[in-house]
Amino acid sequence: MTRLGPYVIAAAIALALPAHADNMAPLPEPQGDIVLTVSGLVEQTNVGTEAVFDMEMLRALPATSFETSTIWTEGVREFTGVQLSDLLALTGAGGETLKATAINDYAVDIPVSDAVEGGPILAYEIDGAEMSVRERGPLWVVYPYDHNGEYRSETIYSRSIWQLTRIEVME
Repeated sequence: MTRLGPYVIAAAIALALPAHADNMAPLPEPQGDIVLTVSGLVEQTNVGTEAVFDMEMLRALPATSFETSTIWTEGVREFTGVQLSDLLALTGAGGETLKATAINDYAVDIPVSDAVEGGPILAYEIDGAEMSVRERGPLWVVYPYDHNGEYRSETIYSRSIWQLTRIEVME
């Protein structure tokens, strides 16, 4: 199998993002270690009935960055990652609830209604550096807590799952 370069992956994913699921280009297959699996009510898949992503694929998607403080870190930090709304659009997600699961099988439900422009991201960088598992990575659902008072609540904090590995899109 030939290895796809980052530009080919970026082009394939970029073609898929703005389109409706009926017109989406297929997702490329991951070439590296899988860091995220999206399953359930999704229309776009690349391995069986799941959409799986390696870090290179996630980095090929449009990135969003914002600065915010969290209750788990000191001071204001810059987080960079993929908008949850973009990931759901890319996979053609059609449910109402996301069951997000971490490496240690901790799981939390996130309403699809949280996936709005300017809302949570799947952060893969903090202050410009990749996050290791020890640092809550490689993926962490981060809301722009400082930008919207509604994001500073126990409910939202409980949805801010780190060491994320799986999202199941459910009714």
